[in-house]
Amino acid sequence: MRIDILTLFPEIFRGAFDESIVKRAREKGVVEIHLHNIRDYTHDRHRKADDRPFGGGPGMVLKPEPVFECVESIGAPARSLIYLTPQGQRFSQTKAEELSRRERLVLLCGHYEEIDERIRTVLVGEEISIGDYVLSNGEMPAMVVVDCVVRLIPGVLGDDESAQTESFTSGILDYPQYTRPAEFRGMKVPEILLSGNHQEIRKWREHKALERTQKVRPDLLQGDEDGLT
Repeated sequence: MRIDILTLFPEIFRGAFDESIVKRAREKGVVEIHLHNIRDYTHDRHRKADDRPFGGGPGMVLKPEPVFECVESIGAPARSLIYLTPQGQRFSQTKAEELSRRERLVLLCGHYEEIDERIRTVLVGEEISIGDYVLSNGEMPAMVVVDCVVRLIPGVLGDDESAQTESFTSGILDYPQYTRPAEFRGMKVPEILLSGNHQEIRKWREHKALERTQKVRPDLLQGDEDGLT
């Protein structure tokens, strides 16, 4: 997979993408990540990528010229951009799985008050929000989307089954996990997990997963659209 990210602050990504799972995926050649500084496509000495909105109002608006030129320079088709914005569709595990099957993603990090509507009309094909709140930039949502998507690509995780048994993949939260020691400060691992009876262990995990989901996220069991899609 190739991932292109259009951003005003490419340095923000250095630490996030140079560590852990995303780093290993890049080293394996499973994914390529290309950062594109939108300011590199401006033509004034101040490298100005924003301007005041026509009609007045607060804030600044991301200008169309540098975004269009950047998209054209990397050979991205029209309507192929995924715009990270609070106005977008709520991001979910289901969406991440769908994106992980694509050969290329082009992400546009939102900034300022908004983007010029001509960018949205011609270049943006999808809009994604990672939650109903406002951040200072679109770089952090882009990191969330990339991390979530990359770990779902076959061959990225050491055990591909891990990505299929996590919270939300099955529509409910994950079950409790334990490791050594079997007893710590008086707290014991449930006996069933030490029994070696895999059928009973599976039943226990299913019960505990449902129990946790009912307590923490009952909306998932009710088929709430925000929870499952």
